[in-house]
Order: sequence, then structure tokens, then C-alpha cells
Amino acid sequence: MEDKLQSIDLQKVPNHIAIIMDGNGRWAKGKGMQRIFGHRNALTAIRETADTASEIGVKFITLYAFSTENWNRPKLEVDALMSLLVSTLKKELPDFQRKNVKINAIGNISSLPKNAQKVLASVIEQTKNNTKITLTFALSYGSREEIVNAFKNISKKVVNKELDIEKIDEKIINNHLYTFNLPDVDLMIRTSGEQRISNFLLWQLAYAELYFTEILWPDFRRENLFDAVIDYQNRERRFGKTSEQIETNE
Repeated sequence: MEDKLQSIDLQKVPNHIAIIMDGNGRWAKGKGMQRIFGHRNALTAIRETADTASEIGVKFITLYAFSTENWNRPKLEVDALMSLLVSTLKKELPDFQRKNVKINAIGNISSLPKNAQKVLASVIEQTKNNTKITLTFALSYGSREEIVNAFKNISKKVVNKELDIEKIDEKIINNHLYTFNLPDVDLMIRTSGEQRISNFLLWQLAYAELYFTEILWPDFRRENLFDAVIDYQNRERRFGKTSEQIETNE
């Protein structure tokens, strides 16, 4: 494992990694357990991934924790997930403080149960001055909904003459998204073998490298993050330029 760490160029780690944590239900089913068992065991993967990312210098991690579509799951599972969110935030707060982790959340937070909103707001407030890494939970999040809301808010400003339509650019749009305080994603990881983006950070993934692995999320560990980062570093990120331009820094 440490050989993998030595293979990483610490000067070129992705600044922002987003993760679709997929496979919890299948992991639990494979062990003859209920789906919530998989969600509970996913916490180890979250903890180890955040610790490892922080260790190598990643500044932002965004986790797709609960999508707008997830509200359609059985009520028992949804209630269990919300309860797990609350208990995890309370339990992990001392570790967040000790490890200098800033907690952030994106999505339609007002749709969460009141207790979850309260605990989440408290943890965000208590960790707001931490600077080592920002850990963002995407909760009740859907990228299309996010973009629609952004355009509604921009349109209101145009109608109210607070904003000139000719002034609308990428920066204006970005400032009206849930992620206005986050940089664009450099690397997106999806576990469990699925190769879809699933309505996750559609705007923010514009130039991200996509990495898919067969590993189910509860089994994702330190060495698996290393594999993803090494793969990322072996790719040429051109942003529309040619390889020759990148080589000569033109």
C-alpha cells in the first residue's frame, strides 16, 4: 500500500474529488442482510477515504449521500438513513474537530427532517473555521433541480432589473448553484461497477476525470483511493488544448 503512496505525485493531486457511493444495498444483500446494514458499514469507507484524501493534500471531497430520487425508496429505509445521518454527525463531530475537517452540505436541505436539519446546521457551524479539508455531503441533491433553481433565481434578478441579461456568464451561473463556494470537480469516482453520473454535479463535472471501479462502496479503502488518484495522474488533462500546447505550457 505504501508503494502506491510513493507512486503519487503530491504536487498534482486532484483538488476536488466527488464520489458516488454506490453498492451499499448489494453489499448487504450479498451478506444476507437488510440494506441499512450496508449503509451503516459504509461509514468506515467514508472515514478512511476522507482521512486518506486529507493525508495526500486533497482539499475538497463531495459525497453523494442522498439524491432527490432516493426519497422514492421504502419509507423504512429512508427513515433509517435520516436517523443514521443524525447519529453519524453527532458521533463524528469530535473527530472532525481533531482532524481539522470542515463540514458542508449541498442540496434541498429544507426537505430533510427537522432534526436532521438542526444537527447538520450545528455541525456545519461548529466546523466552519476548520481548514485541512472540506467534506461536503450532497443531501436531497439533484443536479437538474439545482440548475433549474439557479436559472429561476437569475431570472428573478433580471426581471427585477437587479441583473443585466448581457452580464450573465459562467461565473454568474456558478454563483447561483449549491456549490457556489466549491471549486469544480477534478476527479469523480463511482463504485460498484455502474458507469453513470446519475444527476450528480452535472455542471461541476464539466472537465472532471471519471473513474469507475467494481468495488462496492462499503469495501472501498485507502488503497482504492490511491488507485483512483494514480489513474487520474496518468491521464493528460488538456482542457481543449492540444498535447503539444500542454507540454510547452502555451
